[in-house]
Amino acid sequence: MTIRVLLVDDQALVRTSFRMLIECEPDLEVVGQAATGEEAVKLARSTCADVVLMDIRMPDMDGLAATRAISADEDLAGVRVLILTTFEADEHVFQALRAGASGFLGKSVDLSYLLDAIRLVARGEALLSPRATKALIAHYLTTPDVTSSPVPELTSLTERERQVLGLVAGGLSNDAIAEQLHISPSTAKTHVNRIMAKLDVRARAQLVVIAYQTGYAHPSA
Repeated sequence: MTIRVLLVDDQALVRTSFRMLIECEPDLEVVGQAATGEEAVKLARSTCADVVLMDIRMPDMDGLAATRAISADEDLAGVRVLILTTFEADEHVFQALRAGASGFLGKSVDLSYLLDAIRLVARGEALLSPRATKALIAHYLTTPDVTSSPVPELTSLTERERQVLGLVAGGLSNDAIAEQLHISPSTAKTHVNRIMAKLDVRARAQLVVIAYQTGYAHPSA
């Protein structure tokens, strides 16, 4: 199945470079390009994109606001947002993860890794294992944020689901969780989907944030 990709960046050269790279891959297709967050939201709706490569800093509506708009749209429930930023410690990245983004990458990332990241996010995984992401989460968990949403209660989760939540926070894929718990990958995926439904989140990355906020994961881990 071809993965449909929407490129969002206010620099035309960056978009062109990514488009040339992506279109060389038989399983990836660029279905649109946007220079602002507002254009990104409109194109996400009209192109039926699977993955949006979203820049943070743009004129008019920035990438953070666009991510929130896409995540809040029930018609775009299947769209995954992958944040791209010049600075891997961008102050808005953590907020974007809470808004529903599936992960983030620095623009200096190796191009082959970017392609793999698109495929990973399209499968519903969270791109949260790099050390820079953990450092970012550790920093912002200790910084008061009056705009953040209340931390959800975990009382609805079973003991097994809480165990899976902790493993998701550790950056483990469904296959890795299955191996760790001696269950099938499909069972691991079912557990993750049930957790997301119970906690009313749409992106796996949000589970990582919740795990840190509730103490099931620690910045020093």
